[in-house]
Amino acid sequence: MLKKLLPVFTVLLTSMTFAQDNPLSVHVLNLENGLPSANVEVVLEKNSGNNWVKLNQQFTGLNGRISALYPENKKLEQGTYKVTFKTEDWFRKNNQKTFFPEVPVIFKVDGSVSHYHIPLLLSPYGYSTYRGN
Repeated sequence: MLKKLLPVFTVLLTSMTFAQDNPLSVHVLNLENGLPSANVEVVLEKNSGNNWVKLNQQFTGLNGRISALYPENKKLEQGTYKVTFKTEDWFRKNNQKTFFPEVPVIFKVDGSVSHYHIPLLLSPYGYSTYRGN
């Protein structure tokens, strides 16, 4: 039995280690009910001159989090980044309308910290975000 579970534990441990070492995470909470917002599509882009270059795209988990949004095996560089939360799709899937089809959060990475966390507090007609830890 243990031999069968060993590969599963190895994968879980590897992904947990990566998540801890990843420099960017996000979290989405629904302000109407205080619960995590699962399955919100999130896109990460980096500014390059006059263009945004897509680096990654994921969906929040059951806990409303993406603990490792930055691409694996890539060093976080200084610069301007954008995390876009695709809120309209999430509200539609939850049978609600929203005023905001998406919430773009643009932020600067200056290298002063090793991890950036961006929480989004979401409701159909308002949102709030801040630099978390």
